[in-house]
Amino acid sequence: MLSKTKLDLYRLRRGQHLLLRTHPRFVSTTNGQLLESLRQQNEKDMIALPEYKARSNLSSFLHCKANAMQPLAQITPPTPPKDGYQHTLSTSQIQTSLDAAMATFHLHVESRIASLCGQGFYTIGPCGEEMLSSAGYALDPNADAMALHYRHLSVSIVRQLRLGRGLEEICLDRARGYCVSRLDPVTGGVHCAIGSARDPTVNDYGGGDYVVTSTLASQCPPAVGRGLAFPIADAILRGDKPSSPKQVSFVTIGDGSVHNSHFLSAFNLARHARFRRNKCPVVFGVSDNGISISYPTDGYADFLFSKTFSDPNIKSQKDRDGIPVFKANGCDMFDVYDKTLQATQYSRKNSAPSLILYQELVRRFGHAATDRQHAYLDADTIDRMADSDVVASGIVQAVEQWNALTYSEAHDRFHEIGEMVRRSFNAAAEEPKITTREEMIEQTTPPMVHVPKLNPELLTSYHMEDGTDDKGKRQKRDVMRKHMTRVISEAMTKNNKVVYIGEDVEHGGYYLVTDGLAKQFPGRVIDFPPDETTLLGAAMGFSHAGLLPIIEIPYSKYLDCGADMFYELAISNWLTNKQRPNGMIIRIQGFDKGVFGGNFHTHNMISHIPPGVDVVCYSNGQDYVRGFRNAITQAQNGRVVVFIDSTHLLNLRHLHDKDRGWESSYPAEDEIMSFHDVRQFGDSGKHLMVTYGNGVVTALKARRLMADQSMIASEEEIDIIDCPYINDVPDGLYNAMSSKQYESVLFCDICKEGPGSNVLSSMVMRLNKSKLLPERWSFVGAPRTYNPLGNTVTFLNEDDIVRSFVSMMDVST
Repeated sequence: MLSKTKLDLYRLRRGQHLLLRTHPRFVSTTNGQLLESLRQQNEKDMIALPEYKARSNLSSFLHCKANAMQPLAQITPPTPPKDGYQHTLSTSQIQTSLDAAMATFHLHVESRIASLCGQGFYTIGPCGEEMLSSAGYALDPNADAMALHYRHLSVSIVRQLRLGRGLEEICLDRARGYCVSRLDPVTGGVHCAIGSARDPTVNDYGGGDYVVTSTLASQCPPAVGRGLAFPIADAILRGDKPSSPKQVSFVTIGDGSVHNSHFLSAFNLARHARFRRNKCPVVFGVSDNGISISYPTDGYADFLFSKTFSDPNIKSQKDRDGIPVFKANGCDMFDVYDKTLQATQYSRKNSAPSLILYQELVRRFGHAATDRQHAYLDADTIDRMADSDVVASGIVQAVEQWNALTYSEAHDRFHEIGEMVRRSFNAAAEEPKITTREEMIEQTTPPMVHVPKLNPELLTSYHMEDGTDDKGKRQKRDVMRKHMTRVISEAMTKNNKVVYIGEDVEHGGYYLVTDGLAKQFPGRVIDFPPDETTLLGAAMGFSHAGLLPIIEIPYSKYLDCGADMFYELAISNWLTNKQRPNGMIIRIQGFDKGVFGGNFHTHNMISHIPPGVDVVCYSNGQDYVRGFRNAITQAQNGRVVVFIDSTHLLNLRHLHDKDRGWESSYPAEDEIMSFHDVRQFGDSGKHLMVTYGNGVVTALKARRLMADQSMIASEEEIDIIDCPYINDVPDGLYNAMSSKQYESVLFCDICKEGPGSNVLSSMVMRLNKSKLLPERWSFVGAPRTYNPLGNTVTFLNEDDIVRSFVSMMDVST
C-alpha cells in the first residue's frame, strides 16, 4: 500500500491526466446525461441484452439471499481440491477479489450497453473469467511485471487496488478505455487495452502493468524478454546497491492462443533458457474455456501441457529440465490464488519459467458484441453458458464457506459498484476524443531529442580525409566495419545500460561487426537462438527492464520472419501514450549488393517501415559513427531506431581504382549527425542525384563514368546528396533543393522499383507537394525481381543510373 505522500506524488506526476480532468475544456456540459438519455431511448433493446439479463438475475439472486428468500436459481460454489489449499486468502483479500470480480462484470455489462447506444467502441469482456482476480495477490505489485490477456481485467484491478488506487478511479479509467476518451491514462484514447499508467513510485526496473494489444499472444515474447532481462539488469544497474526482491514476469493468454506463433516462440525460448540454465523467471498463465471465438479447443491446452512438460512434484533431474505446470480451477478464487502463488514462488526461487493452466471455465456472452454465437452454437448451449455465473459462485463461496461477508453486504456492494461503473460510463462518454491528426502524430513516438549541430564542412567533402583524435594525434583511415565496431564499443563503455543481443554475435557475427565485444563486455553481448520473433520481442522486454538493447538481425530478409513483432514494438509507443517507451537500436545487415546469399541474404526491399520507427542507411564509416551516437541519444529517450547496413560497404576501401577513397578516419567524440543532416558531394552542379547507402557509391561511379565518356563536361555538373534518413525527407534535402534551382533531379533508389519496396518514391511525392521538384526529374531503382545467388545482376548499378540520367535529359520539357 502506498503512503499518502507517495500516492499524492504519484497523482501529481500524472499531471497531464489530472490537468485534462479539471481543465475547463473538458468539463461535461450535460452532467453525464447523454448516455443516460440514450439508455432510455434504447431501453427495449438494452434489457434484451443477455449481459443485462445476467446482471438482473444476479441482482435478484443476491436480493433473495440477503432477505432469506428462496432464489429462483441455485448457485453451487466451486468444490475445493481433494488435497485442499496450500495457501489461503485473508478476509480482506477475499473481499477485494470479489470487488474486482464485480467491477469487471459491471464494466463488461456497461460496455455492451454503451456500444448499443453508440458511445462504446470495445466489447471484448471477461467472458466468465472474473474470478481469476485473486491471481493479483500472488504477485508483488511493486516489483513484478504483468501483461494480461483482455479477459483478465480483474487481475489488473486487484493489482491497482493493492497499489492504493480507489476503485471508482479505476472504473472511470477503464470506462474511458471502452469509450476511447482522450483522458484514458492507458492508451490516451486510441484503443481499449488492459494496463495502467506508468507509476513512478514503483520499481524502475520492469515492474508494472504492461499494455497488451489485440494481437494474439503478442504479449508473450516481451514477457519472456523481461524475465531474461531482470537478472541482467539487476547485476548491471544496481551495482553495489542492496539487491531487490527477485522479480517475476507474469503473462496470460487464452487457450486459443497456444496455437499462435508468438506464444510458441516465446514458450520455446523460455524452455530453451531453462535447458541452458539461464535465469528466466517468467510465469505463463493460460485460461482454458474450451473455445477460441468460434473454434472449439476441446481441451487441447490440457493435452499439450500435460503430455509435454513436467509435473512440478516430480523431482528427477530430467523433469526439472522442463517447465512445471500447475493446474487450477479458474472458477475457484482460492485455487486460483494458491496455484498462481505456487507457480510464482517456483519461478522466483529458481529464476526459471513455470506455467499455470486455469481450467473449468465456461465462456459467457460470446467473444464480443459482434459475436454471432447462434451461427456455431445451439440455443441451449448459449443459454447454459450465459447461466454459468462465476461471480455468483464466488460470492456463495465467500459467504458460505469462508464467512468473509454476508449476503446482505454482498448485495449492497454489488449495487454500489454497479452505480459506480454506471457513473463512470456516463462521465467517460462525454469526455473528449482524439479529433485531429496532429494529436495522433504527436503520440506516435517520443519526441526527437535535439543534438548539437554538426559543422556543415564535415558533410561536404569528397574524400574522407585523415583526422586527429582529441589529443591532436593523426588517426589512420579504415573501412566502415572497423568504425562500426568501435562506435558500438564506445556506446557500451559510456553507458552500462547498453546491451547487444542477436544471433551469433558473441563470436563477432557474420560480418565481424561485434568482433571482440563479448570479451570486452562480459555478460552484455548475448547470443539468442535463430528466431527473430523472440529476438525482437525480447528486446522490448530488455527495454522495459531499464536496459538499452542493440539488436542485430543478420540479414535484412530475416526481418520478414519477425515482422509482426517488429510492428508490435513500433506501435507500442503509440498504444501506451509513450508511457512505456521501447527505446532500442535494431541493426539489420545483409542489405543491397552482395555476392553471397541470393535474395535471402542480400535483400533490397524495405517493406517494413511502420510509423513510430526511425530508419537510417549510412554510406560511409564516419557518418555511421556520428549517426550511431545520435541513435543512442534517441533510443535513450524511447525511440526505436533501425540501421540498415549495406553489405557491400562494410569492407569497401576504394571508390575509383586503388584510391582508398572510401576509407575514413574515426570522428571526434563531439561529432553527432542528426537524422536531418545530409552529406553533399559537390555544390556547384546544374543537376542533382539523390540517394542513400550503397547508392551513393554507385552514383559517384556513374558520375565519373559519364564524365569519362564526355556525357557531361565534368563531374562538377552533377551534385549528389546522400540522405541516410530514409523514412522521411530530411531537412538537409529540403534546404538544398529550396536554396538552389536544379535543372534536373534523378532519384537513385537501391531498393526494387514498385509498390511497397522502395523509399525514395515517398520522398519524391513529399518534395512534389512542396513544389521543390524541377520540371525535369526521374526515378531509377533496382528491377522488380529477386536476386540470384553468386552475382549482383539485379542490383542497381552504374549503367542503370547512366541510362536513366540520359533518358531524363533527352525528354523534352
